[in-house]
Amino acid sequence: MILSTGLGLSLWVAAVALLGYALAAWPGASASPWAARGLLAGVVAHAAMLLLDIAGDVGHGPRLGFGSVLSLTVCLVIAVHELESRWVPLPSVRRVLACAGGCAVSLAVAFPGEVRPPGSHWAPLHWLLGVASYGLLGAAVLHALLLDAAERRLRLRRPGAGGALGMPLLQVERLTFRFVQAGFAVLSAAILLGVFTAPHWRWDHKTVLSLVGWAIFAALLAGRHWRGWRGQRATRWLYAGAIVLLLAYVGSRFVLEVLLERRGA
Repeated sequence: MILSTGLGLSLWVAAVALLGYALAAWPGASASPWAARGLLAGVVAHAAMLLLDIAGDVGHGPRLGFGSVLSLTVCLVIAVHELESRWVPLPSVRRVLACAGGCAVSLAVAFPGEVRPPGSHWAPLHWLLGVASYGLLGAAVLHALLLDAAERRLRLRRPGAGGALGMPLLQVERLTFRFVQAGFAVLSAAILLGVFTAPHWRWDHKTVLSLVGWAIFAALLAGRHWRGWRGQRATRWLYAGAIVLLLAYVGSRFVLEVLLERRGA
């Protein structure tokens, strides 16, 4: 009864999130104050929907699936943007984020996952750290995309390339790698917690891809520190690490839940 009530309420909250995102994504409204309010309302409702959806049956464990994890990652990226926009408004990416948020909400509703009992008392913290690292690295990817776009405009000698970001390119680059450093630290903590608290260690696809993603980010930070990697060389490593890390859980769960239609693996 608790589970069905929570799911019904989450659908109503999801509708509010979709309405807010639709307002923010409306063509020609990116600079409107209503678009900013719509994005804020959308991400708040999005977070509330995920809280209701993932909480599931409190007595048996959270409801996890690739849709909810990917949706939570997008929600965290938008939340970071909302905090950052208090100081540096970036209306140019508002519509893109709103469209991504709407897709993420729809995906979480369509593929909510199932109730999965935690393997240990530390499992919820391990999961939260993992998702937090997804969000921080996702924010780094967003800034890297903005940085690459501005650099392309500069190479094409288009005016206002740096000003379109609302801050100098070097500052955007520093901010990008601060997100990378924070995400890498949280990811390291998640992996270490998993290693020392998992009741049964398995070298499965999730473990291997997580470690490969961690190694890519470690190489990126090392290359930037000792070899001064910048520009597209650095962002390509960032994109590669983000894709591998996304495949570690979201990709594998998508294959199991959708393509193979298996649950609880």
